[in-house]
Amino acid sequence: MKIAIACDHAGFDTKLVVKKFLSDKGHEVQDFGTNSADPVDYPDFIYPAALALSEGRVDRAILTDGAGYPSAAIAAVLPGVTPAVCFDTVCASLARQHSNTNALCLGGKLIGPLLATEIVRVWLETDFLGGRYATRFEKVQKIKERHLRPPSLLPRRVVTVQDVKDAFENREPLVLNENTIITPSVLDAIRNLR
Repeated sequence: MKIAIACDHAGFDTKLVVKKFLSDKGHEVQDFGTNSADPVDYPDFIYPAALALSEGRVDRAILTDGAGYPSAAIAAVLPGVTPAVCFDTVCASLARQHSNTNALCLGGKLIGPLLATEIVRVWLETDFLGGRYATRFEKVQKIKERHLRPPSLLPRRVVTVQDVKDAFENREPLVLNENTIITPSVLDAIRNLR
């Protein structure tokens, strides 16, 4: 399995233990840093790892900071990422069985290395139950889709002829709103279509 890992300074020691555990189990690990216990801003490392998961470049992500919650807050806003903060193996099992989570967030200041590796092991080995949980999972995804829009679905500030051509060629939506400025060349092109 391809797994992205990332941490801030408070999660650094936990990340090292988890990285070794994953490598020993034969997983392909993509490490997004940080690479020391020197103070850093967690979004600088957590976001790129969560984005790799969102974009499908990895299968799962394991994110560590002091408490786990800051990483989960970042991961939760990305399309296709379902994070879980876990402090024990029961949480890890339920997070996979009931919620089909794909990003595990650990609090390096709150759990030790042995517990961290056990949480990771259980989380990786547990399957999603599906059934009624799949129905619930889909409802959550629909709520997320309603409120989180990828950049291609955000209203444009200005629309040029090239924007229209690109949208047409790539079969992508060109989202406009009342604040969108449509250039005169686009207006001329629309008039010529009539």
